[in-house]
Amino acid sequence: MSDTASDAAARQHAGQSALLSETLAAARAENRAALVAYLPAGFPSIEGGAKAVRAALEGGADIVEVGLPHSDPVMDGPVIQTADDIALRGGLKIRHVMDTVRQAFEATGKPVLVMTYWNPIDRYGVERFTRELAEAGGAGCILPDLPVQESAEWRAQAGKRGLATVFVVAPSSTDKRLGEITSAGSGFVYAASLMGVTGTRDSVGAQAKDLVTRARATTDLPICVGIGVSTPAHAAEVASFADGVIVGSAFVKRLLDAPDEEAGLAAVRELAGELAKGVRRRD
Repeated sequence: MSDTASDAAARQHAGQSALLSETLAAARAENRAALVAYLPAGFPSIEGGAKAVRAALEGGADIVEVGLPHSDPVMDGPVIQTADDIALRGGLKIRHVMDTVRQAFEATGKPVLVMTYWNPIDRYGVERFTRELAEAGGAGCILPDLPVQESAEWRAQAGKRGLATVFVVAPSSTDKRLGEITSAGSGFVYAASLMGVTGTRDSVGAQAKDLVTRARATTDLPICVGIGVSTPAHAAEVASFADGVIVGSAFVKRLLDAPDEEAGLAAVRELAGELAKGVRRRD
């Protein structure tokens, strides 16, 4: 076993949330933000989705979020909804999501999270889901629609297995609510840059910077900004005030627009490289 594989195995035993924290701290030590890529499992195919996640990490992403496609993705815009529909029609199951996590972690040794709505976990079983995610090498979960006050069972099971619990805050969150959410989470805080669903936009907006400033007053956790970030210029803008830059729809759109799967993988890898340069740029 190589040194890298040994280190990865040791971290997996200790809990992958430690790897997530180390990765974010390493980016900060380099005076840059971390690049967090989002891609749904099972798109454009079950095997192709796993390859796309690896392509994003190999292209320059520090961390990846593997989306668990859902039939009612209330936070996601039309691009990700289209990909989710393709994945579900292709027969995607939770076991395929876990396989995607496992393949990405084993291939790269980088932190891999699952982003999912609560209903699929609730139906699958919290204990079973957290156990299988930990066994796959997952670093944790992003849970955009799980209220903090209803999260005790999840957090207990996740904590027991060394998994981070990432909650989402929005510009509409009051300062009191921000404190409640950030104190319950671990790994990092997902700051939605604006109100609305995911998707590419012309600019990120001033709301994101204000939200990060307000959230920082409540927590020492790193704060990563997503929704509306799609270009290297956006990445550079967000990197100037956040600990991490989250990009999803832009990756998915590259896959949707590609003439075939191989071209899509190349486009994902290329975009990751461009965005990785963006989070390192200081204008």
